[in-house]
Amino acid sequence: MIPERVSIMQPFYVMEILEKAIELEKEGRKIIHLEVGEPDFDTPQCIKNSAKEAIDVGKTSYTHSLGTYELRNEIAKFYNNRYELSISPENILVTNGTSPGLFIVLSTIISPGDEIILTNPCYPCYVNMIKFLQGKIKFINIYEENNFQIDVSKIKKVITKRTKAILINSPCNPTGTILSYENLKELAEIGVLIISDEIYHGLVFEGKEHSILEFTDNAIVLNGFSKLFAMTGWRLGYIITPKKFLRPMQIIQQNFFISTNSFVQHAGITALKEAQQDVKRMIEIYDKRRKFMLKRLKDIGFSIKHNPIGAFYIFFNVKKYSNNSLELALNILEEVGVGVTPGIDFGSNGEGYLRLCYANSLENIEEGISRLESFFNKR
Repeated sequence: MIPERVSIMQPFYVMEILEKAIELEKEGRKIIHLEVGEPDFDTPQCIKNSAKEAIDVGKTSYTHSLGTYELRNEIAKFYNNRYELSISPENILVTNGTSPGLFIVLSTIISPGDEIILTNPCYPCYVNMIKFLQGKIKFINIYEENNFQIDVSKIKKVITKRTKAILINSPCNPTGTILSYENLKELAEIGVLIISDEIYHGLVFEGKEHSILEFTDNAIVLNGFSKLFAMTGWRLGYIITPKKFLRPMQIIQQNFFISTNSFVQHAGITALKEAQQDVKRMIEIYDKRRKFMLKRLKDIGFSIKHNPIGAFYIFFNVKKYSNNSLELALNILEEVGVGVTPGIDFGSNGEGYLRLCYANSLENIEEGISRLESFFNKR
């Protein structure tokens, strides 16, 4: 008998699309992948060299469960310099990626029946983790007309004695939106613990992103190396937390994960210290792709009220064609061989949208959009 906490989990539809695309590729079809949010760049050479050197000198043992002090110190410097903060290495826990970090955070604060406030749409794994831990979710709808900013007045109306945290993500997956300075300030002033997923920080093309830690100490930050440094397979993330949560988080880490790979941590130090030029180059290329994709979608006739300015996604309205985004995404894949993510993956308020990822070559994006144009022209 499968436990209910597992059986109630919804599929991660982007992976369903990807797996179907792989099947079609095995049949000889050429598929353009615009569905999965993974950098197409190779990890910068300085980072790879650092990991090799670490292995060669024997950095292959367990480390401190919090992570090496050297890496935690570099993470603190990175945040302090970028956001003019004064974070201590003693407030940082290094994790095997940001997703395990989120699991540790939610496990620390949720008892059965406790409530977490989420936006709708949002990253779908948030929902499944909270439900797995027997928490409850209060959704706040966000809308394209308001640039997917959060209406704080709506959050205040759903707060109860069981509300443990507000979970935010900026730059946002799927919308590519950056929460404004004013929006973050209002959220911080509510007084409820904020969990801020900042994994797309640095991937910003207009303006500047802000960390929630600029506005309040009553916050937990999740971040990692996957997106900014093109290190998805390295599985390296971190938590920045108030001191009161650190010890219980450490105990969860010790029991479930022991410690993060030692040579990967060593490579993370190099990423923070030496890979900035590589990151700058990748961001410039992402921005060219973003602008190209936006222009082509608008040329086809899609109305995009606010251009996405962060992460590497475009979330656009297709309601004039279909209100079943999963069916539409599967049809697109079958008919023209383009992988896209259905908006329903991100919640009921994402229905009628598709998400495209521009972490792919300009050549592939050009072909993919041309195929989409052919598909929609027939409708």
